[in-house]
Amino acid sequence: MAVSINSVPAAGRLPVVVVGAGPVGLAAAAHLVERDIEPLVLEAGPSAGTAVRGWAHVRLFSPWAEVTDPAAEKLLAPTGWARPDGTAYPTGGDWAEQYLQPLADVLGDKVRYGATVTGVARAGRDRIVDSGRDEQPFTVHIRSAGGREERITARAVIDASGTWSTPGPMGADGLPALGEKSAADRVSYRVPDLTDPAVRARYAGRRTAVVGSGASAFTALAHLADLAGDEPGTHAVWVLRRGITGSTYGGGEADQLPARGALGLRAAAAVENGYASAATGFRTESVEREGDIGSDGRLVLVAEDGRRLGPVDEIIVLTGFRPDLSFLSELRLGLDERLQAPTALAPLIDPNVHSCGTVYPHGVNELSHPEQGVHLVGMKSYGRAPTFLAMTGYEQVRSVTAAIAGDREAAERVELTLPETGVCGGAGLFDDPDAARTGEGGEGGEAGGCCAAPAPLQIGVGAPASSGGC
Repeated sequence: MAVSINSVPAAGRLPVVVVGAGPVGLAAAAHLVERDIEPLVLEAGPSAGTAVRGWAHVRLFSPWAEVTDPAAEKLLAPTGWARPDGTAYPTGGDWAEQYLQPLADVLGDKVRYGATVTGVARAGRDRIVDSGRDEQPFTVHIRSAGGREERITARAVIDASGTWSTPGPMGADGLPALGEKSAADRVSYRVPDLTDPAVRARYAGRRTAVVGSGASAFTALAHLADLAGDEPGTHAVWVLRRGITGSTYGGGEADQLPARGALGLRAAAAVENGYASAATGFRTESVEREGDIGSDGRLVLVAEDGRRLGPVDEIIVLTGFRPDLSFLSELRLGLDERLQAPTALAPLIDPNVHSCGTVYPHGVNELSHPEQGVHLVGMKSYGRAPTFLAMTGYEQVRSVTAAIAGDREAAERVELTLPETGVCGGAGLFDDPDAARTGEGGEGGEAGGCCAAPAPLQIGVGAPASSGGC
């Protein structure tokens, strides 16, 4: 295995390493360029927006006007790029092809593909050592697609790697259910693209368990219900850890986020029309195969209380996402013990407190850690919280890059005007161009939401005294 060790250049020439070439990572690079700071974007995948392309068939809840970054648009303008109709709602594929890839192309060799970050540390200091720590640059260890190892020195690190690569498991205790891994050939953690003939054949005429209660689960149920209308024998079993209440399907027609309400109504219709059945209060403990061990039998879900559900042919697990913190283990991060989000940000996004997903503007003050110079941004900054808005991520990196440039006043005075119809979301079924706007869940995550009247809010000064009703 080839190994490359870079010499350490003068501090002023060190780049800022950005992990991830998704919407927020590329926006961070654009803001750094705008401030004459050299970025180096490291993307594990083969192209820009690799995670977004993973849900290319899913339509965002936010229109084009809310999913492009101003600094990025300035970089793109000289190329003749024109932003698509601001009132139209792109799919993940549209977002990647019409905005993210062109932006990455403009950045040129400032973006490296096939570069997986395997570790970040202070040069010559593990997380224990105090002496001279803050004066040391960062070392970023990467592995290329071909297995070559390399070490890059950086003045700061912006981690915008998202959470798409680490979906939540089926087990109700946050760990994989017993047998979940051995049933991997029958378990998916993504909303299926039923326009793909191979995927359609996997679910057509079969019984599928859908585990989860957010917008992604609503979307899967609606897609399977459509399939059931065309393919006899297709049926979904909706596995809910809680019971069905008046809020299970969202607000319906009264929902302040119409697109979210429409999704909930589609899921409710799937159940009412007999295309799906619901198993409530079902906390999965294990997955078993019918027949002998090693057989290709159908699957049975077993709950903590001993109830058995099945048999089913397939399982779709849509229980949210979580951050991969493994490559940051040598850094001193301040993370909330529940959400794994920065401690100052967590109270603003904690679903235990904000049931409707209220999100206030925030920036470098809420995103800072005991380790100076490292920032988790974008969906990763939300840890396990299920809501995220691209506009929020763009404001995050605008504030963070200002702080890196030494413009602390600008970093703390960044303002964000929230859209009238809400600040949350989750990618899902949303094909009606006349529906009101909502936010996208970063990488197709679960939905939540709260509506608020537009209000410019200063980053770093805390939440406002009051907000719009949920």
